[in-house]
Amino acid sequence: MKKIRWVLAHEPIELFLRAALKFVEELSVTMPGVMEFEIMTLSEYGDKYHDGKQVTKHDLLDLMESGEIEMSQMYTVWLGERYSKDMHVLDLPFLFRDHQHAARVLDGEIGKGLLNGLGKDSHIKGLAFTYSGGYRMIPATKEIKTVEDFKGLKVRSNRSPVAIDILKAVGAEPVVMELEQITYAVKKGEITGGESTYPRFYALKQNEACAYINDTKHSLFLTSIIVNTDFWGDLTKEQQDKIQAAAENAARYERAISLEDILLVQERCKKDDIDIVDLPEAEVEKFKQMTESVYELYKNYFSTDLVTKIRLQ
Repeated sequence: MKKIRWVLAHEPIELFLRAALKFVEELSVTMPGVMEFEIMTLSEYGDKYHDGKQVTKHDLLDLMESGEIEMSQMYTVWLGERYSKDMHVLDLPFLFRDHQHAARVLDGEIGKGLLNGLGKDSHIKGLAFTYSGGYRMIPATKEIKTVEDFKGLKVRSNRSPVAIDILKAVGAEPVVMELEQITYAVKKGEITGGESTYPRFYALKQNEACAYINDTKHSLFLTSIIVNTDFWGDLTKEQQDKIQAAAENAARYERAISLEDILLVQERCKKDDIDIVDLPEAEVEKFKQMTESVYELYKNYFSTDLVTKIRLQ
């Protein structure tokens, strides 16, 4: 019996556990008794397979490259940084018109092309796209009611060069740090707020430092279900097809649940007097116009016509 060790590398664990559990549920029906599953946190993996030594999310891709872990989820930002810069296209501002547009791209030929690009020079294969949060927002100590309000604000950014340039385009000062550091950094006055997602607002205690959620929806927070290629290559074609289908179904399920999470967090915010600030339509248009310069900046960065193909979907 083959074993799939699926390690949950990111916080909050609940966001990533749901895809893994749905995947196992699917395969338990389509391939009963064929696979053994171990779903573990990083600390559980370290205790069992690394003599109790600490394993961090920064070690995950190396462990997957070596075949010590069969499956996981990973930020598309990190996959783009390490394997295929085309992944960074997904961070472009206002790239997706709505969730239906995103689904057509992520689940269609464009998405498959992005996932296949991961394996060109690695032992990682991409199987499907998950949200793990949905559209980005900015929890902060200040309201952002106009695009001009960004000017001079120190805002936490992820590591994507595209994400950094979006904030620069509206006059903010991007500060690259982990999601888990936002609460501490805001309390210390190092930043005013930072890119996050609704499901992380309470889970990472950002509510303890931020009285406002600036619901900018300027880009999607995306992750991918990934598998080690040596493990994949040892499977039969039938097994590969069933694992691929299970991953895609788990991803669609996870994306739907992520959207439900947003509504739940918004309701909780109302009860807790956390102000959710929406930019007026005119300011959204201004935001789009000001960040159109990012598209120009990256016009030769991605594969030919990739951005155009996404926009036309």
